[in-house]
Amino acid sequence: RFLPLQRGFDDFYGFVNTGIDYWKHERYGIHSMYRNNQPTKEDYGTYCTYLFEREAIRFIRENRSRPFFCYVPFNAPHIASVLEKPKPVHAPKEFVDLYPEPKNEKEKHRRDYMAAVTCMDAAIGNILKTLEEIGQADNTIVIFFSDNGGSGRADNTPLRGGKSQMFEGGLRVPCIVRWPGVAPQNKVCEEFLTSLEIFPTLCRACGAKPPEDVVLDGFDMRSVLMGKEASSREDMFWERRGDRAARVGHWKWVDSARGSGLYDLSEDIGETRDLSNEKPEILQKIKNRFTAWKQEIERHEPRGPFRDY
Repeated sequence: RFLPLQRGFDDFYGFVNTGIDYWKHERYGIHSMYRNNQPTKEDYGTYCTYLFEREAIRFIRENRSRPFFCYVPFNAPHIASVLEKPKPVHAPKEFVDLYPEPKNEKEKHRRDYMAAVTCMDAAIGNILKTLEEIGQADNTIVIFFSDNGGSGRADNTPLRGGKSQMFEGGLRVPCIVRWPGVAPQNKVCEEFLTSLEIFPTLCRACGAKPPEDVVLDGFDMRSVLMGKEASSREDMFWERRGDRAARVGHWKWVDSARGSGLYDLSEDIGETRDLSNEKPEILQKIKNRFTAWKQEIERHEPRGPFRDY
């Protein structure tokens, strides 16, 4: 019931289990590739970034004469869920060969990681080229962003930590928006924005109205992207497997197994100086905001007694 066609999509090609082998499309030997609601092995042996590029271009060309929404979540550069250790990040030879020969195992994994990212980058370039070829480049909003910060093979400098952590290296992600007439070219937006803003922004841009009884956690960020006004976002909260974090303005509180503290992101983006003892009133204020957020989440919990199933 959670596959894309049951959640509002009209067309689906992709995997339904995480961390697949890039060529075999398996997770620990279990085949995972689907077309719509049916498993398929039609492309077994083909590097999956190429497949997702192919399918995105097909979909765009088939729907060139009408409005469309194309969601392309590449698995690159996620590690492959295979039995060998350490788990690899697969990349095609043509992209691996772009980088120097590694001197050791660590450099090899780093090289393969970069090659997988470069292959994905090329695929995105071909998708954008397709929009130009069909004459829709100036009529299409393109948003690229990551689901989390880089893993151990990425370089998140100057941010602290990485994937699965509450520090900025795990939470702060790149976001690139190409929106002709709205997002200025070659400009960096330093405003406080989150992925929660994407849905209401696209709804407003397309003239779609969300259900009135649904409370959206984000807002239309078009004016912020245009540089006409500052972001109205004041806070953001996270909780995962006992780790917690909150950001209020430029202040960030982290309470996690990897470390805890209060940090001033306006002066310490790397979260190196814990100001908990120096700013106890700010720390308490943020903790109170976190508690209030938790209570609000509880009030809006839609699953009732089935929330833990």
